[in-house]
Amino acid sequence: MNYYIITGASKGIGKAIAEELLKDENNRVVGVSRTNSLKHPNYRYQPLDFSDIEAVEHNLQKVFLPYKDAERLVLINNAGVLGDIGYVGEGMPNERFEFVFDVNVIVPAMLMNTFLEVYRTLPCEKVIVNVSSGAGKYPIDGWASYCASKAALDMLSQTIQQEQNVRGTGVKVYALSPGVVDTGMQEHIRESDADQFSNVQRFREYKANGELASPEAVGKKIVEFLHSTDKYNDVLVSVRDM
Repeated sequence: MNYYIITGASKGIGKAIAEELLKDENNRVVGVSRTNSLKHPNYRYQPLDFSDIEAVEHNLQKVFLPYKDAERLVLINNAGVLGDIGYVGEGMPNERFEFVFDVNVIVPAMLMNTFLEVYRTLPCEKVIVNVSSGAGKYPIDGWASYCASKAALDMLSQTIQQEQNVRGTGVKVYALSPGVVDTGMQEHIRESDADQFSNVQRFREYKANGELASPEAVGKKIVEFLHSTDKYNDVLVSVRDM
C-alpha cells in the first residue's frame, strides 16, 4: 500500500494532488488541514491548524500512524501562506512574520522531523516533497516574509537530503516549485496595492490573459513526478521543467 500525507489538502494544489492520487485504489491519502472538502473511502482527514504550533506538536502522532504495510510513504508539505503584502518598516506588524514562518517553515520542519523519526525503521521507499516557490530564489518587493520563508524551506530540504545521503537511508527530499497557479493566493496577490507590490499589474495580467495554470493540471504533473522520482537527482525541482 502507498501512503501519501498531504498538508493543505482541502483546496488548491493540495486537493488536486489528493484527488489525482485517489484514482489509484492502491493509494491511501491522509489530508492535514484546518477544514475538509474531500470524501473518499481511501482518504483520512486529520484536522490541524498550522498557526497553532502547540496544537501541531500535540497532534503529530495522529498524523503519522504506524503504517506497517506501507510499500511507499510520501510526505507532501503543500500548505503555505503568503502573509501580508507590504514593505518592511512601513507598518508591517511584527507578529505577521512569525505567522508566515510558522506555517511555511516551522511546521514543515516538525512534520519532516517526525516523519523521518517514526518511519525510520520501515524498509519501504520514503519521499518528502516540500512545495516551494520561485519567490524563494528571487526577491519580490512586498513579499519579504514569503520569499524568506520559501528560501528557508529550500535550504531545509537540501540540508535534510544531505543528511539522508550521509546516513545512506535512501530517503529522497525535494523542494518543488509549482509555477503560477490559479489559487486563492493569486486572488490575494491581485487585490494588493501597487504601492506595496510594484509587480501587481503583471499578476493581474496573468489572470486576464489566461496564463495561470489550473490546480488540477499542476496536481496531475506533481503526481506524475511522484511516480518518477528516480529520474530526479536535484533537490530543487520545478513543475515547469516536467
